[in-house]
Amino acid sequence: MAKKTKQDKPKVVYYDDNSTIADMSNLPRAQKKNPNAPPRSSFKAKLKTYFSAVKLMLLPMCVVLFVLAVLFLILMLAAR
Repeated sequence: MAKKTKQDKPKVVYYDDNSTIADMSNLPRAQKKNPNAPPRSSFKAKLKTYFSAVKLMLLPMCVVLFVLAVLFLILMLAAR
């Protein structure tokens, strides 16, 4: 009886950027220690990002609300 050869699985390579799960590198105290840290984003940039994300989700949200309203009306008419 011949032995079955075990096929090697491809080895997964994980790349570590040396950041922790709770990355605290953008705190003002940490910037003194690490001058190469990226600058903090401004409030205006955060607002711009937020509103661009809301604009993207506006149409899907309206579709979901419309479907829920139609289902509610169907169930209300069926309950009569």
